[in-house]
Order: sequence, then structure tokens, then C-alpha cells
Amino acid sequence: MTGKTHILGGIAASLAYTQFTNHDPLIMVGAGIVGALLPDICHRGSKIGRKLPILSKMINVLFGHRTFTHSLLFLVIITWLLNSFIPSEAVKAGVLAGMVSHYVLDMATKNGIKLFFPLSMTVRFPLTTRTGGKIESLVFSILSLLSFYFAYHTFSIYL
Repeated sequence: MTGKTHILGGIAASLAYTQFTNHDPLIMVGAGIVGALLPDICHRGSKIGRKLPILSKMINVLFGHRTFTHSLLFLVIITWLLNSFIPSEAVKAGVLAGMVSHYVLDMATKNGIKLFFPLSMTVRFPLTTRTGGKIESLVFSILSLLSFYFAYHTFSIYL
């Protein structure tokens, strides 16, 4: 999936999660965007990889793309780091919701992800799409609608 689809996935996931919490939705959305981009730190052409090129290159050389940073192991490490250094529950929840959305979206691509890294097993959905293809455009549209729906329900209390 492209960066814009991952961003929208992070927004939709964090807004959906706010329906079950009392966390600040704006903080959750911001953190959800960060979490949605974080797994692609292993790809130097990604939005986050271009911002942190040295770190991106190091991670890519060590692990490759869609392996360690797309795994449950990475999710557990990020959870531990967030719990150790970030006091805001909204930030923690948003980052994790964004990361999970990233994993789910990449499991819908032909290449899948190494969810159980260091095992070499690739995890993908039975029906997959090509990054940047027409199906991804449809997914983007659905995520847009979901984002508006959850935003409406989240912010309607302020209207």
C-alpha cells in the first residue's frame, strides 16, 4: 500500500478506537498517523524512510523490507518502548492502532508481511492487490468513508 493509504488507515483505525475509549481523539489521530507510517522505516523510499534516511538504510540492510518492522516482535518492542517512555495513553493507543492498520493493509498485498519474524513465513490475505492499483484506490475510498463516519461520531458531541 502507498503512504497515503497507510495514513488514512491510521486515521480510520485511531478514530474507530476512540469509540471505545475516553482518549483525546486529536492526539489519537496524530499518533495513529505516526504509527501507520512507522513500520515502513525499513524502506528508504517511504515517507518516514525519507525523513530518517540513515536509520532507514540501517534497518533495511539488517532486516530487509516487510520483515522485522512488520512483525509482532516489532509491535511488542514498540509497545514496551511506549509504556517505558510515553505517559500519554492516547499516544500509545494511537501509535499501536496505526501500526496494526499498517500490518492489515500490507497483508492485503501480494507480497504480504513476515508477521512472525524471525520465522520466514509470509502472511497475506487470500485475496490480494497490487500496491498503487485500482483495488488500492477502492480501499482508500472505503477508508475515507470510514474516517468521516468515525470522525462524525467522535466529534458530534461538540456540535
